[in-house]
Amino acid sequence: MDGIADMGGTPGWGSMQPPRRDEPVFEESWEGRAFALAIFSNRVSGGNVDSFRHALERLDRAAYLDDGYYGRWLNAGVLRLVDSAILAPGAVEARARNLRGERVEEPPIPEPAKPDYAPTGEGSLRSVDTVPVFAVGERVRARNVSVPGHTRLPGYVRGRTGVVELIQPAHVLPDTNAHFLGENPQHVYSVRFDSHELWGADADSFFVLTVEMYESYLEPTS
Repeated sequence: MDGIADMGGTPGWGSMQPPRRDEPVFEESWEGRAFALAIFSNRVSGGNVDSFRHALERLDRAAYLDDGYYGRWLNAGVLRLVDSAILAPGAVEARARNLRGERVEEPPIPEPAKPDYAPTGEGSLRSVDTVPVFAVGERVRARNVSVPGHTRLPGYVRGRTGVVELIQPAHVLPDTNAHFLGENPQHVYSVRFDSHELWGADADSFFVLTVEMYESYLEPTS
């Protein structure tokens, strides 16, 4: 889906700022707790890394941007719990208001409805019997498709042409795994895109961008 997380190439965000060399993992103590709660919430809700990413991209602008990096992780964790009916919609907001001294009725805890998800192996690396469709050095085009659900196909590369630099091990396909529709492992390719191909003649000329692309994201150029 074209969610708020797919920002590459969109205007209005200003220039990139390099990270501080002394930047800590957590700037504030609440960030570490938010990180832990996000991981825990995805586990108890029966999720996987792709379903969590799908939760992140479904957040609204305020939940994704205004609360900072670990704030969005926490918000995505809450969304996963609501998805799985472990929390009722609005339960966290109601509890926060009550903790601030307001008197509001909290929605009842629903019956959990965890998805029937059982991974077939550890991590996301898999073995497949098919040979790679594309070869190193081959020119390929990213499919220009609009995906209604989760995908790792960035919007800014769709319809653009690049060159295969490396064939990676096969991975679980996020597009189906996020929705518990099967792992569908595929070959993955590191594809090099020229900056002008992605963003036109006004783009900086001194860099290329390498994107990891699942096999179903690509098509031959001829």
